[in-house]
Amino acid sequence: MKILIVGGGGREHAIAWSVAKSPKTDKIYCAPGNGGIGEYAECVDIGAMEFDKLVAFAKEKAIDLTIIGMDDPLAGGIVDEFEKAGLKVFGPRKNAAIIEGSKAFSKDLMKKYNIPTAAYENFDDPAEALKYLESAQFPIVLKADGLALGKGVLICQTLQEAKDGVKTIMEDKKFGDAGNTMVIEEFMTGREVSVLAFVDGKTVKTMTSAQDHKRAKDGDQGLNTGGMGTFSPSPFYTPEIDDFCQKKIFQPTVDAMAKEGRPFTGILFFGLMLTENGPKVLEYNARFGDPEAQVVLPRMENDIIDVIEACLEGRLADVDLTFEDNAAVCVVLASEGYPQAYEKGIPMHGFERFKGKDGYYCFHAGTKLDGDAIVTNGGRVLGITAKGKDLKEARKNAYEATEWIEFANKYMRNDIGKAIDEA
Repeated sequence: MKILIVGGGGREHAIAWSVAKSPKTDKIYCAPGNGGIGEYAECVDIGAMEFDKLVAFAKEKAIDLTIIGMDDPLAGGIVDEFEKAGLKVFGPRKNAAIIEGSKAFSKDLMKKYNIPTAAYENFDDPAEALKYLESAQFPIVLKADGLALGKGVLICQTLQEAKDGVKTIMEDKKFGDAGNTMVIEEFMTGREVSVLAFVDGKTVKTMTSAQDHKRAKDGDQGLNTGGMGTFSPSPFYTPEIDDFCQKKIFQPTVDAMAKEGRPFTGILFFGLMLTENGPKVLEYNARFGDPEAQVVLPRMENDIIDVIEACLEGRLADVDLTFEDNAAVCVVLASEGYPQAYEKGIPMHGFERFKGKDGYYCFHAGTKLDGDAIVTNGGRVLGITAKGKDLKEARKNAYEATEWIEFANKYMRNDIGKAIDEA
């Protein structure tokens, strides 16, 4: 099979690595790709939002399957365009990708179908939002409705912070049109857990659990980012919690989307908060998480192409999804200054250290080729992932591997998976 992967981050590198292992794979293309994906795929200089060019390329190369990695093209309707052209594509259609594309939609869906989530209100008018905040309990959470690269969430401790947040999101439009509508949500406390799932429109098969670290600095300080590291599995996601989530969250969400005439086929990501009142949904994503994919896919025992084909053919119920009995930790190497201003184009060294090292992975996110050199090209640069017999060993291995890569403004959190020590 000839496979096209759309995207250019660490998630797409992990998908390419996984696809390359399948005996069904003959050739992989990635658009636009990055400096590291070229190890498995031929990178194509087409942007993820250039739907016409991507469709034309898929036809020209007789692509057998396209996998959409990113949120923006899914929300924009790329799957619909590929299907119109008679091409096989994996990901939700536009009317289903709205589960991530609009937080207001997803909150209303959960309310309608009694899926556990935080209390909330939606606002289109900043004046109404400010009025509501006058009698709200703090801390409180403000969310830009649309896609904002994981950064459109503000946790406000005081009324003044919240008022400033309304201005930032709805008036200053810091997150662009994503802030036309805003969700104000109760602040939940507890452990966060991410559960990714394959979905074929009716059946949901969950993958192993993971936990992301969103804040830029150690101790969960600093600004929200796209993710500074992950570990899998979460020791806090017990069989009892899984049983509750399967019955009250996972299957009900898939059923709700079908009832709304928005059947979901693709990867559905459940961001959960394990509160003292039980698990509740923080957010949905309509694709693999990044960097969650970088710890989940290396532990998956199935052929990813087999599972994707089962989703597209509506026979996911027949698949036994299995994962290795071990653990994985990913530490993101970022550019100093991320998620704000940072320098690009800095040469990196040490990639050869990963060659032939079983259980160690260097997934590229913000990199590009500059002649023969690989240079930084983004805020999150690399995802350094390592496996181990348990989480503590995987964490030790991952941090050792971060020392193999050198570049001038390298920055990372030093406490990824520290919660493991408290489990």
